[in-house]
Amino acid sequence: MRKKKKIEVYALGRHISLSADKARRVIDQIRGCSYEKTLMILELMPYRACYPIFKLVYSAAANASYNMGSNEANLVISKAEVNEGTTVKKLKPRARGRSYPIKRPTCHITIGVKDISLHDEYDEYEQIYSLKKPRWKNKYTTTVYPDMYSIGGVWDKK
Repeated sequence: MRKKKKIEVYALGRHISLSADKARRVIDQIRGCSYEKTLMILELMPYRACYPIFKLVYSAAANASYNMGSNEANLVISKAEVNEGTTVKKLKPRARGRSYPIKRPTCHITIGVKDISLHDEYDEYEQIYSLKKPRWKNKYTTTVYPDMYSIGGVWDKK
């Protein structure tokens, strides 16, 4: 029996002190992109969430090159997900003996990287590239109105 070669490699970051919604804002931008394009996007984005995600993408690429021996130019971000972690709860003392709760959210980030040179079909790469969500949908259609001035219509009445 022949062993099946591993195609996808993961990097997992747990208990990152960051809100899951803020991390998802960055993750949605890099899902389905190539490795080199992802690094450029993460370096230029102005969010605090970019640095831990940058480290995870770099770690996933290092895992791929060490475990599979793949080249970094052939890597594509195939899976990128953010889950909510535990919430650190503290109490801050306030005036008149009261206390105020402080919640520090954490998240778990998973980055999956695929090597497109190991795939036989080109369709698989297209499927990975289609994982990227569209930024906007064309929900506004242009309507063409007839020329109201030449018809007369409203302007004929005195």
